[in-house]
Amino acid sequence: MNKNRKRSREIAMELLFSMTLNKNTLEETFSTFIEEYEMKLETIDVEYIKTILTKVEENKEEIDARIEKSLNKWTIDRISKVNLTILRIAIAEMNYFDDIPEKVSINEAIELTKKYSDEKSVSFVNGLLDNILKTM
Repeated sequence: MNKNRKRSREIAMELLFSMTLNKNTLEETFSTFIEEYEMKLETIDVEYIKTILTKVEENKEEIDARIEKSLNKWTIDRISKVNLTILRIAIAEMNYFDDIPEKVSINEAIELTKKYSDEKSVSFVNGLLDNILKTM
């Protein structure tokens, strides 16, 4: 795993989140990001970002179905957009990235949740991803 994966995952989360708000396409979002990124692109894993965004977009229905199945007395539209975005990334990693151990995906999702969401969400995200991992 390269050292920039953590920052790249965070960028992917921010881009996916912005796509849910502004309804831009993956291509628009990604090319705008590349044009406007202030740092050197070598400092992040651009390939990972593009791949994870693509995997989430292409498999959103399947990913959301996994989330729905693991929810207890909840519906997916009650999950905050931030938490939903974090969950989608973690599940996409768990499903489509052989080079990332599932536990790493879950831990990274928890870290993102701590940074971008609230304390209650941390245990929610953790519990949901643990449930999904058991059914994989």
